[in-house]
Amino acid sequence: MKIHVQNLGPLKEADFEVGDLTIICGKNNTGKTYATYALYGFLKTWKDLMHVGIGLPEIEELLKQDTIRIDLDRIWKERKKSIDGACKRYNGILHRVFASEEKKFKESEFHLQIGSDAWDPSESFSKTLANKSYGNLKFQKEPNSSVLDVFLLREETNGKQPPLVVLKELIERQVEELLFAKILPDVFVASAERTGVAIFRKDLDFARNRMLDQLGEKQDIDPFEFLNRVYTSYALPVRDNVDFDRNLEDLFKQDSYLEKDHPDILKKFSDIIGGTYKVVKGSIYFSLKQGGKRLLMNESSSAVRSLLDVGFYLRHCAEKGDLLIIDEPELNLHPENQCRLARLFACLVNVGLKVFITTHSDYIVKELNTLVMLSNKQRHTGEIMAEYGYQANELLDADRLRVFIADRKPILLEGKTRKTRIDTFVPAEIDHELGIKLSSFDEVINRMNKLQDEIIWGGS
Repeated sequence: MKIHVQNLGPLKEADFEVGDLTIICGKNNTGKTYATYALYGFLKTWKDLMHVGIGLPEIEELLKQDTIRIDLDRIWKERKKSIDGACKRYNGILHRVFASEEKKFKESEFHLQIGSDAWDPSESFSKTLANKSYGNLKFQKEPNSSVLDVFLLREETNGKQPPLVVLKELIERQVEELLFAKILPDVFVASAERTGVAIFRKDLDFARNRMLDQLGEKQDIDPFEFLNRVYTSYALPVRDNVDFDRNLEDLFKQDSYLEKDHPDILKKFSDIIGGTYKVVKGSIYFSLKQGGKRLLMNESSSAVRSLLDVGFYLRHCAEKGDLLIIDEPELNLHPENQCRLARLFACLVNVGLKVFITTHSDYIVKELNTLVMLSNKQRHTGEIMAEYGYQANELLDADRLRVFIADRKPILLEGKTRKTRIDTFVPAEIDHELGIKLSSFDEVINRMNKLQDEIIWGGS
């Protein structure tokens, strides 16, 4: 999945690709969060924006024959048209994703490209949508087939004819799910504002309920319009973080695939924060690993609060194939725990969860380099892993990494004769033996070391 953006915040234009583990790093105010939020917004809304090529004549045939066959190959070959249409509609609502004025995003563009080999027709597909009034819709695709059979089963209906538009939308949704759902994954985001959301979650609930009470007392205000206006004053990822935190007590009752199949990975997360999150009588507590003492969120460390959303998501919500986005995962973490977090990311990738981060942390990048280097097994790497406590499920294949640096780059713009320096993303070189090559961190570290050497030794 490749992304191209134009005129998005400070980014004049930029390209990046989503891999199993994607990293965007660079200086402040260079567009990292803009690109991340734009990607998140599209993945949250594409199902409502996408329209695949199912025509009304096909729906009319279904009503006559009670069955049709849909050529998925034909629709897949036309994917660019469907995706471009979704992106065009998305560009029209970009300002809503960022909770900003429409004029500020008038020239902004988001484009997505999917490779021709992204869809795997080898898998089977079977699903039934039940409707008492119109009858059941059954979808069936055999393994290694590009034909989707659709059946309208109306033995127990009251004879009503389902509306063409409704049928068309239902069928299009299933085709979109079959072709694109694994390529455009379900997404969860932990925004940089998550620490504040965690500590004020109860206040947000109280304020919301109080506002509803006050609105109910006034006759001349549309409460839904007012709520929508207030609620959309925050960027979509922040709004979704608030919604997620407001429902933590209910989410606590669920188990993710990690909880069921990979509890050892969740233990690594507990080791990072030094305990576990608990729900007791409707309140969120942090239970310390040592001593078992329970702390409310406002009593817990900033590190515990900054990882609250991530912890609940991993233990209670994550599904295989999801994309986990974390804006600055290093927030409030000691360097040792930043390294542990990098190892956790590798574990998650190795069990089928995709991870996307923006970061300023040299420790996270260097630790990922170590995991890449250790994955190239040599005679001595086993001894090193044993000595330093690395495990096989933490090793990372370099081919699964995508790294981009937010930087200023000279480029020849269309219609120009001289190169102009613009804010963009530059892909980092990833070596199978040495890992990620990032000069931006090294330059700062080398400058600090040089300065301290000159202070100690009296200059060069």
